[in-house]
Amino acid sequence: MSTEKTAKPIPLNLSRLFAPRSIAVVGASESQNSVGGRVLKTLRGLGFSGDVYPVNPKHDSVAGWRCYPDFASLPAGVDAVAFCVQRDVVLEQFPLAAARGIGAAVIYATGFADAGPEGMQCELAIKRVAAQHGVAVVGPNGMGVLSPATNSSLYSGTLLDPTRLRGNVGIVTQSGAIAVGLLTDCRRYGFSHVVSSGNEAVVQMPDCIDYLVGDNQTRVIALFVESVRDVEHFKRSLDHAAAADKPVVVLKVGQCARAQQAALGHTGAVTGDGRAFSALLARHRAIEVCEPDELVEVLAACQSSRLPTGPRIGLISASGGQVELIHDVVHRCGYVLPPLASLTRERLHTEAGIETRDGNPLDAWGDGNWRRNLPLALELMDADPNLDNVLFTSDTFDQQPMVPTSYAPMVLAAAARSSKPHYFFNTRPGIFRQENADAFVGSGTAVIGGIRQGLGAVHRLGTWAMTRTRPAARARLASLPDIAPMCADGRDSINEYDAKKLLAEAGLPIVAEVLFEHRGEMDIAAEQLGFPLVLKVVSDAIAHRSENGLVQTGLADHATLAVAFEGMARRLEQMTMASPARFLLQQQIGSAVEVFAGISVDVELGPCLLVGSGGVLVELVADTAVRPLPLREGDVEEMLKATRLGKLLAGFRGQPAADHAALVECLYRLGELGIGWAPHIREMDVNPILVLPAGQGCVVVDAVIFPKASCENMSAFKNQIDAPGCR
Repeated sequence: MSTEKTAKPIPLNLSRLFAPRSIAVVGASESQNSVGGRVLKTLRGLGFSGDVYPVNPKHDSVAGWRCYPDFASLPAGVDAVAFCVQRDVVLEQFPLAAARGIGAAVIYATGFADAGPEGMQCELAIKRVAAQHGVAVVGPNGMGVLSPATNSSLYSGTLLDPTRLRGNVGIVTQSGAIAVGLLTDCRRYGFSHVVSSGNEAVVQMPDCIDYLVGDNQTRVIALFVESVRDVEHFKRSLDHAAAADKPVVVLKVGQCARAQQAALGHTGAVTGDGRAFSALLARHRAIEVCEPDELVEVLAACQSSRLPTGPRIGLISASGGQVELIHDVVHRCGYVLPPLASLTRERLHTEAGIETRDGNPLDAWGDGNWRRNLPLALELMDADPNLDNVLFTSDTFDQQPMVPTSYAPMVLAAAARSSKPHYFFNTRPGIFRQENADAFVGSGTAVIGGIRQGLGAVHRLGTWAMTRTRPAARARLASLPDIAPMCADGRDSINEYDAKKLLAEAGLPIVAEVLFEHRGEMDIAAEQLGFPLVLKVVSDAIAHRSENGLVQTGLADHATLAVAFEGMARRLEQMTMASPARFLLQQQIGSAVEVFAGISVDVELGPCLLVGSGGVLVELVADTAVRPLPLREGDVEEMLKATRLGKLLAGFRGQPAADHAALVECLYRLGELGIGWAPHIREMDVNPILVLPAGQGCVVVDAVIFPKASCENMSAFKNQIDAPGCR
């Protein structure tokens, strides 16, 4: 046996990527239609002060820089290289560059993991060389890195005016087009670093997050995520940002089946359950948005010098119609606009003639003296203890006597006296007078827009500010039943009886039942259990039996039991099954709340717990909450509140309250099984768990486990290229 050890990858130095002192451009050209030409143009437009080395054997000089024929003629130890050439040239030249001591590289070419098995082999070759030499590679199949904070660029796109880009927003996106779109609008904020990460062969999203957290030029981090390739590192990087109090704003795609297939073809990314990913983001204090307009408004809101301490919004308008519109949108979206304090409403009435109900949003027009009333409203909302944030609404664009630019000084003066964040707000996203936006640049007061988007941004930031305390991890069980033998014998499913035996060994409460094969054993079992009873057929070959008439409830005596047995026996004679069938007789439980629980091993995030309303309608009702495992304190309780179960367990329409505590303990224990059994299963359904009245516990009456199928070639290869030796 060989004793040769695999060399450990050399740690990456991302400062050579984001703050390079020298850059080589392979495939340099004068043409602005070429990637090499655009990279050089951007470096000149940014005023990059380091050394630039165009590499192209066809030229002696390019764009005023001396051009080099190959890597051998370059100085050793160039910080970063932009490979503006096709895949085959990259494969030839990258090892030569790595051997010359480059610290970082960007590969724009496609045809790697995005192009099937052959491309994956090419990407694996890049990973191995990068690991051997410690090269921080961005891409392939991305647009690279743009760093206005350091006036450097390894970015392949066209920039009309690079001098306007600099700001405090760091972006990491797995889509180049998203980077292009965000870079087109620098009216309210600019960028410290922008990464279009592509296939993430070497440098992955969490690596970039870690760098941006430590970067003094970055205040807020935005992510466009198709798939997370290293979930544990991703979680650590989010925790790193949370500890530094830097907001991480995440737009995650791939939540429907067609989007998941598109992601696989785009960057070779594998995506999982969007609900589980949302739960992961919330647990690790990231801010999730659903659409690009929500993303940009959160980034704009982060330009306030004071981030919110909570989500409670106070909103001032000079229009009754706007107030009514905002009320409707807020009602649909669930933002927090609390009533003004009674003293605030009293002063508004006394000093400005403003009649109001709860006063928020506030139509501050009053008696028409807007030069007095609007500053008064700002002053009173600042002092109101019910509010965390103050928003001033202005949609006026014409040049009437009430000139809109007169509003800006009012808001700026109020914000300067306040400890609360102030925002200048338009009801439509992306629309505002540029002179107003210019007035607020650098003032610490942000300009935001859109009732749903802008108010949502403030609400999200306020909620983020209140989640600094992370729930404690749950204590782990000392030991778990070994499921491996049952999963190793080629079974398509582990039937109810065997599944519940494992659950019982793990300490979950199981319904009283007797397994039998022959008619003569049934009556003895019935006497042992007592009527009423449930009769079921048990077989690995029949995971779901109700639709086949192989479950019968409410059997009150021996006669009805016999009829049910004969009917099932006839049905079984008509069925062809690979596995033998037996019969299961169970106690029938009386009135109880039916709960569905399950474990699903997500392709992206690993094992997850699912909880929702149970019984035969679980798929139709679709009332489930999802959490990635392991669970933290409070997770199960939050899941129950997030579904209809919360009301059912509390006692709905005169029903007694159910044993909430017993169910919670059962679900936490099930979550432990999900962690321990994840290597062996792909899914486990426990449906239903019957929750009895308070103090009487809960009981599992049905379950099925699906062992993990053999990996497809694509999944197996993905595991190979994600192995530690290639990282």
